[in-house]
Amino acid sequence: MVRKVYLVGAGPGDPGLITVKGLGLIERADILIYDRLAGEELLSHAKPGAEPIYVGKRTGAHAYTQEEINRLLVEKAAEGKVVVRLKGGDPFVFGRGGEEARVLREHGIEFEVVPGVTSAVAVPALANIPVTDRRYASSFTVVTGQEDPTKGARLDYGALKADTVVILMGMGNLSGIIEQLKGARGEGTPAAIIEKGATREQRVVVGTLGDILERGAREGIGPPAIVVVGEVVRLREELG
Repeated sequence: MVRKVYLVGAGPGDPGLITVKGLGLIERADILIYDRLAGEELLSHAKPGAEPIYVGKRTGAHAYTQEEINRLLVEKAAEGKVVVRLKGGDPFVFGRGGEEARVLREHGIEFEVVPGVTSAVAVPALANIPVTDRRYASSFTVVTGQEDPTKGARLDYGALKADTVVILMGMGNLSGIIEQLKGARGEGTPAAIIEKGATREQRVVVGTLGDILERGAREGIGPPAIVVVGEVVRLREELG
């Protein structure tokens, strides 16, 4: 009996941005274990009788803990069914896919990673903000706004040297992050917050490090959202 789990990246939110391979696996799956940001529209492609299991997490409200998700993957794989773990964006970009793969390996269960279009690049692009540009940015970095408190040394956002900084899952700690960036880059540095990117509900607020928090609060911007900092933000107005 084959015991295998497919760790599939669902892309940034628009169901049309999933890979062909990922969509094929959704159509084959017996069990679909999916996240909050995986795009529920993709479930319409599941075959009759497939079992969807929602394991989404948001701040203060987890359908399953990560440990419970790990255990669920092992249990369902042990039944010999086609198990698809559907994760928003790419499984290995701040998606805890590495942890799930490690647990599967420890239990002798085969897994296959199917990369997805990461929201770190796609969401700014869909807001007409390229993360690189010959005039403004030769480098970019992607960071998390929610670090594991047990990992030791903390990320120094002010020390980031890339021209463009993309912050995922940062809304809860954004005030402190902005203060660090402001001290290193200056209040006039362009910044944008993109809420619910790659969906029909996408909203974008543009400003500078000096006023982006105020602008975001005024518009009621909240998670899930991606923050982009750097001169490339100026291109949103240029590109229209």
